[in-house]
Amino acid sequence: MDIDLAALPDDVETLQRMVRTLATERASLTEAQAEIERLRLIVQKLQRSQFGRRAERLDDDQLQLSFEDLQADIARVEATLPSTTVKTPRSRTDRPSLPAHLPREDMRLDLEHQACPCCGGELHVIGETVSEMLDHVPARLRVIRICRPRYGCRACGTIHQAPAPERPIAKGLASPGLLAHVLVAKYCDHLPLYRQSQIFARHGVEIDRSTLANWVGGACWWLEPLQARLAAHVFGSSKLFADDTPIPVLDPGRGRTKTGRLWVYARDDRPWSGPEPPAAVYFYSPDRKAERPAAHLQDFRGVLQVDGYAGFERLTAPGDIVLAACWAHARRKFYDLHEATGSPIAAEALRRIAELYAIERSIQGRTADARRHVRNTSARPLIEMMKPWLETELGRVPPAGPLAEAIRYALARWPALTRFLDDGRIELDNNPVERAIRPIAMRDSLCTPFSSVWKH
Repeated sequence: MDIDLAALPDDVETLQRMVRTLATERASLTEAQAEIERLRLIVQKLQRSQFGRRAERLDDDQLQLSFEDLQADIARVEATLPSTTVKTPRSRTDRPSLPAHLPREDMRLDLEHQACPCCGGELHVIGETVSEMLDHVPARLRVIRICRPRYGCRACGTIHQAPAPERPIAKGLASPGLLAHVLVAKYCDHLPLYRQSQIFARHGVEIDRSTLANWVGGACWWLEPLQARLAAHVFGSSKLFADDTPIPVLDPGRGRTKTGRLWVYARDDRPWSGPEPPAAVYFYSPDRKAERPAAHLQDFRGVLQVDGYAGFERLTAPGDIVLAACWAHARRKFYDLHEATGSPIAAEALRRIAELYAIERSIQGRTADARRHVRNTSARPLIEMMKPWLETELGRVPPAGPLAEAIRYALARWPALTRFLDDGRIELDNNPVERAIRPIAMRDSLCTPFSSVWKH
């Protein structure tokens, strides 16, 4: 409530009403500010959980959903406050400008009269104030009518007509643009087909989910040559990352799901300034048999960086593939043990591994030869001291305990873990392919559960 102190009423009752109104507004303002502070504290707590010591155990997608709800609650409460009292953590000058590539539509707001309302004098332009708002133009469906005139020849009686254009789906109604929209919504935006069917229905177009599934399958047939080229590019590298993850797949006729596997192979030459662009290729299989990666990698020759899956060991038999192990997997066992028990031996292992990662950060982006030189001078002495230390500690701890298991995991893969010392292209861990496989963490929103369409 705004009060003009120079024009206060003389009536006592009116003054009392104004005081009561002002007191009520201030009480509401205090409650709103307290609610905002409470919500901000929750946000800070979630941020500490995300970036604190237990960050490895949190699911980033669930955390972001919590942030979205909290930010919405804060904005709702702030909207109830007077505009002069709303304080945002970021000033107007720090607000990022809208991208220059977006089209602009001008809206001009001018005075109705060009005469001064104070004295009646003529007004002249001294400048203007320009502000911007981000708008959204809703997507719309349209019908493309293909008209092909028919011509007849009076001389010979023949009929001529332009050939019909080829459709991406035989006898289908979907244009290439609509197919692209369905695929992007399903695989990039994680929007299941039944929800897309509901969205189309809101536009007044009934498209059954089975029809959308047929469109997806047909579009994937067109994309198979692209997938083949992508696979050729990935497997053409002499240094690959590999990993797999379980996925639930419908088991028709049994009323339940079965577990399939998604195999991912990635190349990323950027850490050692390689010339080729990064890429990842995915393959589905109904099981995790060792013959699956063997079939995928039958033409590959070089270094394969993997986790501890024993099926990859069989690939080294012909001698064309050399395995490099992942320090992140070895570290994780010590990390989980230290978080659970506070083991000083696990803490020392984490410290030693952290020294290796510190060296790696200093040589990120340098050439393979430069990386190998630094590793031999800085990392090799650490590695040479770490192995006897692990062997000594293994003899001191209970052989059946989790600490012994973590140490044996590292020692059993020691040649593969230390292969990065002799090859500057090899990374310390398998994280590039872990990042490539991370979107599968949102798989439940693709299909519930995965259908056979997903396997394309």
